Amino acid sequence: MEYQRLGVNIDHVATVRNARGSAYPDPAQAAIMAEAAGADGITAHLREDRRHIRDDDIERITSAISVPLNFEMAATSEMQAIAMRHKPHAVCIVPERREERTTEGGLNVAGDENRLAVFIAPLVDLGCRLSMFIAADRDQIAASHRIGAQVVELHTGAYCDYHYAGEFAERDAELSRIRDMAAYAHSLGLEVHAGHGLTYDTVAPIAAIPEVKELNIGHFLIAQAIFDGLTPAIREMRRLMDEARAT
Repeated sequence: MEYQRLGVNIDHVATVRNARGSAYPDPAQAAIMAEAAGADGITAHLREDRRHIRDDDIERITSAISVPLNFEMAATSEMQAIAMRHKPHAVCIVPERREERTTEGGLNVAGDENRLAVFIAPLVDLGCRLSMFIAADRDQIAASHRIGAQVVELHTGAYCDYHYAGEFAERDAELSRIRDMAAYAHSLGLEVHAGHGLTYDTVAPIAAIPEVKELNIGHFLIAQAIFDGLTPAIREMRRLMDEARAT
C-alpha cells in the first residue's frame, strides 16, 4: 500500500513551556527532533489566545525544519495575514473557541460555505495547500470540495473517545463512517488526512484506510515522550502505521 505520511504536532511542547513562562522546552527543538526521528511534516496550531504556540515560534520552526509545516489556524483575518506572511506549505482551517481545552469537533464548512470560499482563496493563490478539519460527514466533505479546498482532515476524536470509554459498538460505527467518508472524499479528488486523539492503541485501523494519505498526531506523542523520549515515541508510531499499511 502507498506510503502514509506522519505529521507531528508539537503544540504541547509549547504548552509545557508556557506553564512556567520559561524559554524551555522549545517547540522548535522538538520540531527538529521530530524530523530527525522520521516525521514527514510538522503541525503547529497558532490559537487566537496563544495558549501554546506563539508568533515567534512559527518563524523559528519554519527556519529550523526542512519538512513541510502544516499551519493550523482559525478562519480569522488575523490568522490569514500571519499565514500569508509565512507562506507555510499547508494551512489547515480548524474551529476554535476560547473556552475549549482542545479542538472539540470538525469545522462546519457547509454552514459557512460562502465566507470560507472567499477566506481561503488568497491562501490557495499563494500556493498553500488548503485543508478543512471536519467530521466524517458527507455534507461537510462536499462543501469542502465546493469551496476549493484540496485536502480534508477527518476528525478521529470521537472514534478514539469511544475506544477508551469501552463503547466498542459506537467505536466501530464511527470507524466505518470514517472509512466510508475517506472513500467519498477521495472520489471527489480530495486528498484525505486524519487526526485527533490517535494513540498506539487506536492508530492501526485508521492507518489501514487506503485513502488516508497522512496522519497528524501530537498530544499522545508529547505525552508518551515523558516516559520514552520523543524520538522513540515517534519511531514506534511510525512502525505501527507502516505495519497497518502492510497488512
